[in-house]
Parts: sequence; structure tokens; C-alpha cells
Amino acid sequence: MGLKMKRNRYVAVRLNEQLGIKRKYTFINRAWLPKILFLWIIFMAFVGRVIYNRMDAENKERRNEVLVSMCDQRARMLQDQFSVSVNHVHALAVLVSTFHYYKNPSAIDQETFAEYTARTAFERPLLSGVAYAERVVNSKREEFERQHGWTIRTMEKEPSPLRDEYAPVIFSQETVSYIESLDMMSGEEDRENILRARATGKAVLTNPFKLLGSHHLGVVLTFPVYKSKLPPNPSEEERIAVTAGYLGGAFDVESLVEKLLGQLAGNQAIVVNVYDITNSSDPLIMYGRQYQDGDFSLSHESALDFGDPFRKHQMICRYLQKAPTSWTAITTASLFFVIGLLVGYMIYGAAIHIVKVEDDFHQMQQLKVRAEAADVAKSQFLATVSHEIRTPMNGVLGMLALLLDTDLSSTQRDFAQTAQDCGKALINLINEVLDRAKIEAGKLELEAVPFNLRSILDEVLSLFSEKSRSKGLELAVYVSDKVPDIVMGDPGRFRQVITNLVGNSVKFTERGHIFVQVHLAEHAKAVLDSKSETCSNVGSEVLVPSGGSQYKTLSGCEVADDRNGWDTFKHLITNEEFKYNTSTKSTATDETSQDVTLMVFVEDTGIGIPLRAQERVFMPFMQADSSTSRNYGGTGIGLSISKCLVELMGGRISFVSRPQVGSTFSFTAAFRTCDKNAVVDPEKSVSDELPVAYKGLKATVVDEKPVRAAVTKYHLQRLGIMVEVVGSIKAAFIVSGQNGSTNSKCKWLPDMILVEKDSWLTGEDDGLDIRKFDWKQNGQMFDLPKMFLLATNLSSTNLEKAKAAGFSDTVIMKPLRASMVAACLQQFFGMGKTSQQENMRKGSAFLRSLLCGKKMLVVDDNMVNRRVAAGALKKFGADVKCAASGKAALSLLELPHDFDACFMDIQMPEMDGFEATRRIRVMESKENEQQGEGECVIEGTTKKMQWHLPILAMTADVIHATYDECLRCGMDGYVSKPFDEENLYQAVAKFFESEPVN
Repeated sequence: MGLKMKRNRYVAVRLNEQLGIKRKYTFINRAWLPKILFLWIIFMAFVGRVIYNRMDAENKERRNEVLVSMCDQRARMLQDQFSVSVNHVHALAVLVSTFHYYKNPSAIDQETFAEYTARTAFERPLLSGVAYAERVVNSKREEFERQHGWTIRTMEKEPSPLRDEYAPVIFSQETVSYIESLDMMSGEEDRENILRARATGKAVLTNPFKLLGSHHLGVVLTFPVYKSKLPPNPSEEERIAVTAGYLGGAFDVESLVEKLLGQLAGNQAIVVNVYDITNSSDPLIMYGRQYQDGDFSLSHESALDFGDPFRKHQMICRYLQKAPTSWTAITTASLFFVIGLLVGYMIYGAAIHIVKVEDDFHQMQQLKVRAEAADVAKSQFLATVSHEIRTPMNGVLGMLALLLDTDLSSTQRDFAQTAQDCGKALINLINEVLDRAKIEAGKLELEAVPFNLRSILDEVLSLFSEKSRSKGLELAVYVSDKVPDIVMGDPGRFRQVITNLVGNSVKFTERGHIFVQVHLAEHAKAVLDSKSETCSNVGSEVLVPSGGSQYKTLSGCEVADDRNGWDTFKHLITNEEFKYNTSTKSTATDETSQDVTLMVFVEDTGIGIPLRAQERVFMPFMQADSSTSRNYGGTGIGLSISKCLVELMGGRISFVSRPQVGSTFSFTAAFRTCDKNAVVDPEKSVSDELPVAYKGLKATVVDEKPVRAAVTKYHLQRLGIMVEVVGSIKAAFIVSGQNGSTNSKCKWLPDMILVEKDSWLTGEDDGLDIRKFDWKQNGQMFDLPKMFLLATNLSSTNLEKAKAAGFSDTVIMKPLRASMVAACLQQFFGMGKTSQQENMRKGSAFLRSLLCGKKMLVVDDNMVNRRVAAGALKKFGADVKCAASGKAALSLLELPHDFDACFMDIQMPEMDGFEATRRIRVMESKENEQQGEGECVIEGTTKKMQWHLPILAMTADVIHATYDECLRCGMDGYVSKPFDEENLYQAVAKFFESEPVN
């Protein structure tokens, strides 16, 4: 700090020296400069003060006018509301007079009065309750009390002493039911008000008092009730003679005035007090506190007329806070002052400029440090949040995985599987947030590995198969034959984009279909462009089916993009333009790989995207409207991440959407072609292979919708099955020479017939019984082919109908996938069973062959995580030992040891995984230096070896910086929590060789 101050003083001295040098060249007397500057400053300060006083006076005048306006407005509204309530009480008095005294017998009792007043309480918002007190003279008191069954009591709830007359309450609203039987004339002031009300016939108000059952101040409004009609201009005696009782209403002044004022803008800006000034020498406060904070310099009084000429009321308003500083006046005055000083400051301009540059430079350095610190803090925060969430989730998912490996009932297994799916959904959400952070930081990198694109799409369909069936949606995928079987790219990110788009479509679609298509981008654009030109040449004519019920689409529903119909689709799938296989596959022999750009369409018939929301669809955490997240759930981050991933894959994403029709998302992605032999992953290369046992079989597909039939044909042809498509079952039998046809040219004899449920139930066949047909060709009888019914969902009634119609073989549930179709065919043809079962068990068997008999050390400070990791490894035959800390691991790994690998947690107390790994590598390095290539004795055997134990990081922290730190400290790999079979396989496959397992 001292050095900095010295440096600042040094800079100031040098500036002063430079200014002094400049002043030597001026022609003005140097001695007069300070005096002239001082006098000028005083003069400008005086001018600024005058300007400020004038503008401040204008501000106070405007402030006073605003206060007057606000106070008068509140007084007027309170007065109007009070008058409305007085009129309603008067009307209630007339109602009691009419129906209680004019009717014989009376039409009103306590129950009727209470119900009526409760239902009409909204007409009297300022009243806390109303009640009716009957006029009773002393001579009729005993008869009155005997009639009502209670004794007349005073306000103190004591039996009322003898009086000339009484006013006991007989009818009351439920809110003031506690005053029933109380004599309203027992209080001296109440008595005077009642006598004054019946004498004048007008509303009368009491002094403010504390209401019974409440500590709030209130007043009572009293109206006389007459038992007969009054003559015109009645005298006081006539009014008293026909008075039957008194209707009163209690005003809770404090709460009701507060409620009224709270509805007004600026209520918090002023203080309002309401006074009863009937006695001007001793005003009574009705609302507000006598002494409270506020600006006492300004106040305004507004008169209040509540309808009682005897009473006078007043509202006094003042500001809650003192007048704010008049920054306009200060700024204006300061401006004049600064202008006056500008000439003087010009002398110091050069020095000020230098200081400003230095300050800006220093500030930029500080901002840079802060930005770097914020970036580090953000990364650390994401790492911490990921770790803290993944650590317990690892235990949850791990224990659920171990639980699912035990013997469970179907209900228990369903519950456990549901819990596991929910946990995985939470992990996916965390991954999406982390992906977004990586994208923003520019640290997201794509893999470049060979993968089977068709298998990826089948996996995505399997994720949403149950939900699509429950909604009755057609969910289908079609990959053009022009698309290579194996491409080089990032399968995980490609799957993520497809999963996001299909997931959104399933979420927002309640009827119709979701259709995923993959074509070569060049071919698809050429076909779509030609279709657009055709549509533009036709003009505005659009062919709409009669009734608007059927379109040439997958499900027959209208789609957002008019080009995506059968007319376009048939050009995309035609083999006449199939030039890619002939040209590119021939060059593939010369080159290892080449670029290929694919175009993917995800089409749905859902609710679509509102036009106003289409511009912000790809913005992170944005929904189409406020009800989206409430009705459908989701975070609004999926499309944002998908757009970023598509751009990283060298493509672009776009969409066409029409509200209440649907949406069609399309994106391009650049890959490199790759020969099947280039797939080095033994597990994936086997699991992605489809069975070849069905090659050469013949099948007839019955479907009246050409797009859907083409999709079915695509999946069958992937299995090597020859396919013929017809529109009805009758046509299928005609094509195959049914019913005695002797046409020698017709040689199509299918092994199976696959019938679409909709075509069978609602089409030309209309539930046709297929058993009535005889299977003949050239006069020779043949067995009926296997009959399969294709259905998205099937009720029990339709299932029984299908069995009765001859579909007794099987029902294939959609969405169709080649592996699922192969499994159904294997069930009835008995082919490919061994291969499929081996493929189903391949992942676990391969892991068991790698881990069986291997001795593993699991190091984790969390007991649940140790149990999960140990259970997962023991599942595949590993011998597992656990350690609870880095120190314990060091003691177990003292050389020599017989462990084959170590799974090391990173964040542990006392000694973390990084430090433990460094020490293990130091021990190994020292031992290797001592023995060189010498011999080492392990369990009685002599081996020549170099010590290097494979250590795999095992943590919930998945930030890329953590992975780099793992490699720097000497770890060999990385397994994120919670880890599954695929992650475990990828981690250990490079360290162990597969061995046969019995």
C-alpha cells in the first residue's frame, strides 16, 4: 500500500511539474489566477444556489398539488363508499318494515335475516355486521322475554334494569350474533343516538368506540324502522308513535378504511388520518395513529360528509416520507457551475486524461480478474452441484440396479424399474444443464467413432414405444437405402438430438403420428425443391380430402409441411435415382472414408408451436407459452442444446409448424462414411448385426396407406425378406392365385401376410374372416401362410375379434423395429433363436469374461457408494475389497499386492483421490527403479513385471477440467457416477482381455 501511495504521489508531483511548466508560458499574471478562480467559483456557486432554490420551490408546489389531489380523491371515494353502504342499510330497514310488520304473520325470523344478510354482504363492503333491535316498552317486557326465551341484557351482558323502554336485538347477522338480546339503549350515547334517529328519521352515527369482539375502532349507523306507513311530512311525535325498532350497522373503520385505501395507487406514499371533529376542541381519531413518522411540512385537510348532519368528520393527509432530494434542481445548478468551471478545468485536461486512462486500464484489469474468477467459480459451482446430486443418485440407482437383479414380484419389479427410470431422468436433466454450460464455455467436443445409425434410431424408438402405444400414436422410422450402414461421428450426441426431438413430439402429440426419416441431404433437398416448384406452378390450389379426414401421410392426419406426403416420399425412396451406392461404394475401396451429409426429419401431428413463440423456440429455458411447463412439464433447454449440437456436427436445424396441425423439425449433420470392418468395438459390432435366418422369405403387407406400408416394407427388407404391398386381404389372395386361379404367371407364394389393423377393421376387408379362403395356386392346395396383425394398440375386444377372424399366430405391436420383428418371427418360424439370445446376453457376458476372477479395490468414503460399486463388480464375477479412505487404500496397495485394478473416488476427507493416486504412482516408480526388469514374487510365483496398477477415477464430478486433473495425477481412466454396464465396459476393456467364462 505504501509503495502504491508513493507511486501516486510521484505521478501527482510530475503532473504538477508539467502544469507548472505550462503556466510559465501564459500571459496572465500567475499571482491572480488563484484569486480569479476563487471569485469565479463563488459567483457560479451563488448562481447555482439561486437556480436551485427556484426549482426546488416549484417542486414543492407540485408536490403539494399532488398531495391535495390524492387526499381529495381518497376522501371522495371513502365518502361515496360510505354513502352506498348507508343506502343499503336504509334499504334493509325498509325491508324489515315491509316484511316483518306489514305482513301478518311476519315473513322474517332470525334464520331468514341471518341468511339474507350473509348473502347480500357484498353490497355492504364497509360494514362488519347489521342487526335489528325491536322497540319494547316496559309494560310488555315480560311478554317479550317469555316470547323469545331470553332476558334483555345491557351492553355489559347483565340483566337490564327497569326502564321506560328497551331496544333488544332480535335479528342479527352471523358476524355480530354475539349482540343478540343486548339492549341497544343501555348505553347513554347509544340511547341518545337511537332517540335522535327515530325523531329525525335519518341515519345517525355514534362516536368512535372499540367494537365488541375486536380492538378496532368503529361507529354504529342507526336507522329507525316503522311498523306502518308515515303520512307526508310527519311530525316528530308521529315518527315516534309508529317506530317499531331500529336497524343498526357496525362499521369497522380501521380495517375497512385500510382496505379501501390499499386499492389505490400511491397508498404507500402518504399517511391518512380520519377524525371525528364534532367537538372541535377534542377531535376523536377514527383511523390512523395520533403520532407517527412522516413529513409534517406538508399536510392537507379534506372534509367528509357521512350523512349525519350532527356529526362532522375530516381526513388529514401528509406524505409518509420527506420530500426527496431535487436531483433535477441539483443537476441544473451543478451544470451551470460546471460550465463556469470548464475553462479552469481545460488547463488540467491533459493530466486528467492521463489519470483517466490509467484508471480505465486498472479497471479493465480488475474486470478481467473478476471475469476469470467468475468463470472458475461457475465451473466449480457446476462441478459441486453435479457431484452433490450424483453422489446420492449413484447410491439410489446402484441399489435399484442391485435390487432388480434379485427375485422380485412383478409389482415390485415395476416399482423398482419406475424409480430407476425417474433417477435416470434426473441424471439426464443434470447432463443437459452441464452440456449447456460446456457449450457456452466452448469446451464441448464431439467424438469421431464408427456407429450404426439405424441401430441408434431403433434404440430411440424403443425409449418411447410404451408412451406412444398408450396414446395410440403411430411412431415410425425410415432410413433411406442410400444412407451408409456405418458412419463416423459422435453416436451419443446424435442420439441426444434425436431423443430430444422425438421426446418433444411424443409429449405434445395426442393423435396421429411421429415419423422420423433419414435421407442423404443432397438427394432430399433436390426432391423437396422440385416439389416446391411443382406446388408454386400449380398456384394456390391445395387438394384437401373430402371431409378433411384423410391425407396421404403416415397416419392419414394433416401435417405442417405440405411437401411431406406420399407424392414426395415415393420420390425419396425410389430406387431409380439410387446413385449413391454405385458411385460412392466403389470409391470406398480406394479411400478409407469420405464425407456424407444426412438430413433428418422428425414429423408430428401435435399441437404445433404458436406463431408468436416460433422465434424463441431455440432459446434456452424458453417455453412456447406459460402453460407449457404446467401442462406438459420440461425445462425448455432440449431444443437449445439440440441446435448447438447440430451446429457442432456441421449442420443446421429448422422447423415448420402450424398450430393445432403439427410440427416438422429437420436438421442436417455431416459424417464420414466408414466400412463395417473399421468398427473395432467387438461388443457393438456384434450387437448391431441383424439375424440373417429370414433372408429369402416372402411377405405380403396389407395396408391401404402407402407411407405406412413403405415403412413396414423397410423393416422387413432389413431382415432380407422380399415384400409385396397390397391394399386389402382380398387383393393379397388374388395376387397369390387364391380361389382356384390357374394363372401360371402368378408365382408369388408368401410365407407370411402382415395385415395393418386399421386396414383390416375399417378398410375394404371390414373384419374379414381369413379362414374362409382356400389357398390354391395352379389348382394345388397349400397351407395358409402365417398371418400377423400389425397394431399400435389393441383393445381386448379387437384382440378377440382378430383371433376369431383367423389371426391366431401373433400380433406385432408398433413401433416396428427390425430386431423386434425378428424376435416375433423367430417365435413362430423357430429361426435365429440361438443368435438372438446370445446377442441379448452379450453385454453382460462380455463384462463377465473381462472381470471374472479379477481382484478389485474400491475406494470411497461413502458406505452406500462402496456397496453399489462392489455389488456392480461382484455381479460380473470380480473379487472386490473396499477401503473407506485414501490412507486405507495406500496401506492395502503397499507393494507387493495382488490387485488387478482400483476404482478411486476423487473427493474424500483427509486424503482425496488425486493425492492417493500420486502417492501410489510414487511407490510404484520407486519399486520399478529398484528392481528394474527384475523378478517380483506374488503369491509364490515369480514374475518379471513393471508395477502399474490401473486406477480409474470414480466420482460424480463430470466437468472436463476434472478429467484432465485425473490424467495429470496418474489415473488411467474415468467412470462417472452412477455408472452402468456400458460405462463399466468402456472403462475396463482396455486393461483386461476377455477370457471364456463357464
